[in-house]
Amino acid sequence: MEIQMIQKGHILWNKTISFAQSCSWKAGPYLADCMKKNSFKDWERVVVAVDNKTIVGYCTFSERDELSEEYDYSPFIGFVFVDERHRGKRISEKMIQQTLSYAKSIGYRTVYIMSGEQGLYEKYGFKKLGDFQTIYGTTDQLFYIDL
Repeated sequence: MEIQMIQKGHILWNKTISFAQSCSWKAGPYLADCMKKNSFKDWERVVVAVDNKTIVGYCTFSERDELSEEYDYSPFIGFVFVDERHRGKRISEKMIQQTLSYAKSIGYRTVYIMSGEQGLYEKYGFKKLGDFQTIYGTTDQLFYIDL
């Protein structure tokens, strides 16, 4: 298993767009569209899990996620997805750890993640900050981790 931090121009960029476009999660096509438009800042990354040259998961590291801009929290890990056939192998954890290491290397001291999942991110060291309304009008939990 290999974790890659990619940007437009990376050899895995288009392959990741295809994977996200056709994945089983409804947010996948939205990420694929963001990647096609390259709507990422220079320091932002798409994080890709690769197993035997096959993409099996991804997440993003970006300034904003689904939290309303009225809140001053940043940066975020978002779009965490692992293909169903590869779940249970700690791939999400590996992608998150690589992302946190990158965040720390560029000067961030806290990273956030929004999720409706119960008990998932706490096991990676995240703490719940509270329930917040998203830009979609739904409510999700906001978690943070100090680096």
